[in-house]
This record gives sequence, C-alpha cells and structure tokens, in this order.
Amino acid sequence: MPRMLDVSDEVRAEIGDEEADRLLAGENAPGSYDCTSCRTPGDSEQERTSTVLFIGDETAVLAFAHASCLPSQVVQVTEEQLRGAVRSISADAAASGGGTEKAVPEQAVLGVTSGLVLIAGELHPALVVEPTAPIVRPGSTGSGDDFLPLLIEQGYMPVTELGSVPPVLHGWSVLLAVGQLHAVLQPGPTGGQPVAWWQAHQPLQVTEGWRAAANKRQQVLMFAAPVGSIGRQPREDLLREALDKAAAAGKLVAATLPLAGT
Repeated sequence: MPRMLDVSDEVRAEIGDEEADRLLAGENAPGSYDCTSCRTPGDSEQERTSTVLFIGDETAVLAFAHASCLPSQVVQVTEEQLRGAVRSISADAAASGGGTEKAVPEQAVLGVTSGLVLIAGELHPALVVEPTAPIVRPGSTGSGDDFLPLLIEQGYMPVTELGSVPPVLHGWSVLLAVGQLHAVLQPGPTGGQPVAWWQAHQPLQVTEGWRAAANKRQQVLMFAAPVGSIGRQPREDLLREALDKAAAAGKLVAATLPLAGT
C-alpha cells in the first residue's frame, strides 16, 4: 500500500529520484515508526509523514516524523551526533527486535523562545532553549538527561543568578536573516564552516524590539535549561521569573553568542 509520505525537493535532491520514488511507493518506507521530533509512534499508512534526512560529514540517516511535527527537510548535524544516533538506533533495534529508528539528534527536539532580558539595568536580546524531552549523550542508551553537561563541555557557563552578562562563547553564533531567526551555529567538527546546532523548521519571527537590540549589540544571550524547567511563557516578565527560578535551582547555563546576519 502506498505510504502517506512527504518527500521535499531538498530531500529528493540528496537521496535521488529512484530512492524517493521507492519511498513514495511504499517499498522502503516503514509502516510504523517513532517520530524523530516528538518521539511518539506514527503510522505512514494512516497519517501524513515527513521524511527527514540528517546529514553529517560522512554519514546520512533517513528518519521519519509526523508531518504535523516537522516538514520534510534536510538537517545538517555534526558527524559525532550522527554516529551517536546510529549507535542508538542499532541498540534500540536490537532491544526491540525491530528496525524502527528511535534515536534523534538533539536539534530535532529543542524548543527556542526569544525575549528581552533585563540585566544590570539594560535590556539584552536573549534566546531560551529548552528540549521537549531529556537529551542523552550521543551513543548512550540511558534514560538520564545530559543536556546541561553537554553544553558545559562546549563552553557554556552555569548560572546561579542573572546578575551579569555571561562571557562570549567564540565559534558559536546566532543566525538572523531578513529580521527572522534561522539557526544557532556551532564550530564545525574539524574547524571548518560552522554547522547548525539548532535550525528553525521555518524562520522564526522576532519582535522589532528584539531585532533592534540584537543589531545594536551585535550579540545575543543564550540560556539553556533541561526539559520542564522554563516552559512556554507568554510574557517576558514571566520568562524572566522562570529563568530566575531555573538559575536558583542550578538548572541554567548561558553564554553570549555573536550575531551573524541582520
């Protein structure tokens, strides 16, 4: 039976017309799968399903997601993240006796909120990153949450109170283009071109005040907290209150990232 698959032009360009046509015909596509975004079960025979191609420097992994969670797209990740995902996929398949892909590179489950944060009497443009599920270390099959330790290893600093601007983390940057937020970039694995640590499924709108502050300072504060620490706050005062609580609980890291774009 043909699957209800979406294969975007960019995914088709990477995997080729023949492979794309086989997927659409149901020859190579799974019936059931675990969504690479929300990690809950999906069925490509019963609901719209997106093909998501994760590409590292040497490896590529084709995964599947509910179309309501993610559009079909190509996502650039580091080779280390991708190999960790492949190891986890193999371990999950062996444990379950099946071949459903369950591992997800971090980018697929990060929620990002923009807002202005008052520090030492001055407003700063900020991004707050919180996963929608625990993040485990690449290659690990455990159930813990390594999100903050992984970021601290990258140079982010633990924050216990929002009294001062965090230090600049060189090599990382925030990509803003035509007034919209596109990605958070990290250094390439071999010191080459930066790669996307987080990439918007579609460019995110930011307020005029946020964009003006970012263009003025040419840098953005990035705060990160484990799942369940911040939540989606409808107002900036509530966002600040949630950040203060996460910092006091030892569940917040931060860095100042240079701005790329305008």
